[in-house]
Amino acid sequence: MGKRLIQQRAGRGTPTFRNPKHIHPGPGKYPPVSDSTVKGRVIELIHDPGRYVPLAKIVLENGAKFLTPAAEGVYVGQVIQIGPDAEPSNGNILPLGRIPEGTQVFNLELRPGDGGKLARQSGSYALVVGRTGRETIIKLPSGKQKSIPNLARATIGIPAGGGRIEKPILKAGNAYHKWKRKAKKWPKVRGVAMYAATHPHGGGSHQSEGHPTTVARNTPPGRKVGHIAARRTGRRKR
Repeated sequence: MGKRLIQQRAGRGTPTFRNPKHIHPGPGKYPPVSDSTVKGRVIELIHDPGRYVPLAKIVLENGAKFLTPAAEGVYVGQVIQIGPDAEPSNGNILPLGRIPEGTQVFNLELRPGDGGKLARQSGSYALVVGRTGRETIIKLPSGKQKSIPNLARATIGIPAGGGRIEKPILKAGNAYHKWKRKAKKWPKVRGVAMYAATHPHGGGSHQSEGHPTTVARNTPPGRKVGHIAARRTGRRKR
């Protein structure tokens, strides 16, 4: 009898397939929305395994502390301004409606108060393109333009840790430790390389599926591999 498919094992939610939360210092997001502008001081730059962007630990004037992705060039002891009247300088957090056009920003909120959702990867950034009424037009790292409410906040600058993907992995051990910090199982063996008892795509003298790989959405877990409810497969004819 073959073993369970990796999809079946992942669905059980065992520690092998869960994000190891105990190694992370905390969520990197903004403090609650406030109409006033406050100042905070960067007291520590923390490495978060699996995040690739260092987290800046900031303590506000009222004593509250929070973690947020650090901007390139931010240093321990730097004073950060947070609010609508903050200066549009590196590391400060402002509403998008108060940021000049053409400014590089990151960690953008989709809705005011959600803590930051867009352009959080190391070295990536978004551009403030223009405004239409109550919304600001943003050019995302993918090149796509998106309209976001003016009250949504963003950080001036680019995330620290740029150039990370330029360093080659070189060996399988580095890849193992890279994915060990995330909720992703690695290495992942192809189904066609397995025995027929282990995977529906396994068996045969050649490493090919041997049958159509499109399956219905309600297919049982032991068979649900390949193209799930695919409308079409293969290269499109020109």
